[in-house]
Amino acid sequence: MEHQHSHDHGHEHHGHGHHHHQLDMARTNRAFVIGIALNVAFVGVEVGMGFTTGSLALLTDAGHNLADVASLTIALLALKLAAARPKEQYTYGYKKATILAALANAVILLAAVGGIVYEAVERVLTPVPVEGGVVAAVAGIGIAINAVTALLFFRDKDKDLNVKGAYLHLVADALVSVGVMVAGLAITFTAWYWLDSAISIVVAVVIFAGTWSLLKDTVRLSLDGVPQSISVSEVRKKMLGVPGVIDVHHLHVWGLSTTQAALTCHVVLHSEASLAEVSRIKADIRAGVTELGIQHATVEVESSLEQCSDKEAGSCSRT
Repeated sequence: MEHQHSHDHGHEHHGHGHHHHQLDMARTNRAFVIGIALNVAFVGVEVGMGFTTGSLALLTDAGHNLADVASLTIALLALKLAAARPKEQYTYGYKKATILAALANAVILLAAVGGIVYEAVERVLTPVPVEGGVVAAVAGIGIAINAVTALLFFRDKDKDLNVKGAYLHLVADALVSVGVMVAGLAITFTAWYWLDSAISIVVAVVIFAGTWSLLKDTVRLSLDGVPQSISVSEVRKKMLGVPGVIDVHHLHVWGLSTTQAALTCHVVLHSEASLAEVSRIKADIRAGVTELGIQHATVEVESSLEQCSDKEAGSCSRT
């Protein structure tokens, strides 16, 4: 039996019980547009009131929200690119743009953390009087805007890293706004102006904690690592469970985008397997790995007879 390659890669995007990996693009696009618009408006309010009241907490939160606007915009553009048709020079299309966007967003947020901490430490050492009541009122608006926007992403947050990143940022923003509001109220009654800067440091810690896991996931996908939601041992076990499969090797799994994964492998079959059996086995393998979240599977078939001759020649390699 000769080497056979699967040219029908099994792109069953809507089948085999894996609907929860499918994004509702219309809903997602709407969520991003609304989120960007609300946050741009809120950044304007925070910057204006931050300068008026002299509140570092408002200005740093405005900077963070501006970073979120950039993140939301980059993520939206990436999702648009991912939907573009493949071209001769880009045979997978621009799906990888979603991974690069998620990585860029994580880096933007970490840079924002550094700037916030630097400025906050300076202000802790030299506290500046602020109008606590105004700070609390603006923070209250922020809680409402970020909570409403986060809810728009809630349903799809586990389907795409960019959507998850947007959701985490907005939830963090809402929590941070709660802290800023509490600090504003406390300043009103106690005149502890150092609380304004202390809350800025808390903001930075919250952002860093939410961003670190996103950074790890996106770096892994950027290096063609296995997506976090997929276990290679489970994939191998599923393939070996297909009747007629003797062995699996040269198994590689990587992320095509933040929502799609691909696989290539060699499977060893009995030398007497018929063409009909080979077709059935390939179809079963593709169906099985699709259930595990792999939408693109390329399968090369080898016979057990070829494996024996390879071993005798000392050239049997396994990965």
